[in-house]
Amino acid sequence: MKHIYSLKNKLLLMVIIAILPLFCIAVYLIYALVSYSNSYDKIVSNMTIANSYNLNFKNEMDESLYKLVVGCVTFDNIDEDDTLKNPYELIEDLRDDFILLMQITTDNESKMWLQSLLRNIETLEDRIDDIKLNLDKGGHYDTNIEMLDNNIYILTELIQDDIQYYIYYQTRSIENLKVQLNEQVEISTAFCVITVIFITGGVTITAFFISNSITRPIKELCGVTEKISRGDFSARSKVDTKDEVALLSGSVNDMSKRLEIMVKQIKEDERKMRHAELRLLQEQINPHFLYNTLDTIVWLIERNEPEKAEDVVMSLSAFFRLVLSKGKEIISIQDEERHVRSYLEIQKVRYHDILEYEIIINPNIYQYQILKLTLQPLVENALYHGIKYKRAKGKITITGAMVNERIYLVVKDDGVGMDEEELQKLREEISRPCKETESGFGLANVNERIRMNFGAEYGMSVDSVKGEGTTVRIVIPAERMETGGEYDAETATEEIA
Repeated sequence: MKHIYSLKNKLLLMVIIAILPLFCIAVYLIYALVSYSNSYDKIVSNMTIANSYNLNFKNEMDESLYKLVVGCVTFDNIDEDDTLKNPYELIEDLRDDFILLMQITTDNESKMWLQSLLRNIETLEDRIDDIKLNLDKGGHYDTNIEMLDNNIYILTELIQDDIQYYIYYQTRSIENLKVQLNEQVEISTAFCVITVIFITGGVTITAFFISNSITRPIKELCGVTEKISRGDFSARSKVDTKDEVALLSGSVNDMSKRLEIMVKQIKEDERKMRHAELRLLQEQINPHFLYNTLDTIVWLIERNEPEKAEDVVMSLSAFFRLVLSKGKEIISIQDEERHVRSYLEIQKVRYHDILEYEIIINPNIYQYQILKLTLQPLVENALYHGIKYKRAKGKITITGAMVNERIYLVVKDDGVGMDEEELQKLREEISRPCKETESGFGLANVNERIRMNFGAEYGMSVDSVKGEGTTVRIVIPAERMETGGEYDAETATEEIA
């Protein structure tokens, strides 16, 4: 026991010498860090809010009011159009956010532009009231267009300028904060250097007296822990001293035994968790077009076209039977083709005036396996984000072939496409776990499931040209379906019939 107390006393002395100045440094640095972090976060938060409106507000407001003026929508039904925003709701959201910014913004220059922005918002709302009143009275189209050109477009441009100036002065605030931080860093560095010199001297003197009694067993423990870190959980320490190091040695040996048991259990749990996560990701793809499809069926019946309605019902039944696939996650490429064809047939009834499609998949790869719901989210994305916004006839082409023991599936559309900035943002989104994505959930979901199931070398790539269309490529390994493991979609469809 004498050695134990002696070692504890020496270590306590070394800790006291080191901890007091370290505590002072820590308190000072934490205070400075929190102070500057709060200031920085406040400015960045303000800029984030302003940037969100700087990118979208003018375009959304101008487009919505133009559609209202030309009669595409009315103030009463504009909320039914997913591509448009109610002007009054846009103004209300903008006013609320920038009133909040006015309350938390500190520099005068930024506040000045916020005041200008709020005044312009009030004026813009008055001009929208004028347009609404004119529309309610059946005002002339030319008068409304003139009001758009002479009032609305100018005011939205002024509001965008106000936001940009606000962001500019907030950026200057960050620069001022940076200068203050650099000055503080210099002072902190000098203080830390002096303190470290003091600590080093005191700890060195104290450590000299206790190093000989602890270095040998610690070296042995280091050797054991190194073996454990490499995965050798059978390693055991044989320290026979009568101090705290011996207790630590016993704890390490106990830990090694438990780790050996836990690693085996973790591997089994990881296998089960990976399987469960794959199932969860699979189920997160929701065929939300079901509601629209049912509306289409009702519409066809009301138009006295029961044959077409029956075809849609059959396609819908086949679609969901393939989605279920008797609970299987892996299906054949042939079944996946049938599934996406059912989806397209349903959508073609609804979008017959704008949608054409072609499926060219080499029959030689029909019996190879693919994750269920791989192509349908890609086709859905091509339809709703490419063809639909084209406002003209568009075509979706699906191709598939095998090259060098890999299967390449391509979904291509000739829709509106994306510019380089939009394309880069989408690529970043689909490379993240889908639960972290802000947009492109369906594509991110497909990409993540492929990588989880087949490996990081497989997955999705996207290319697009503005005004020409988008191409999405899928790469998966060429693995044949197990005998008897394929889901027979044709049989399922016949059962429904």
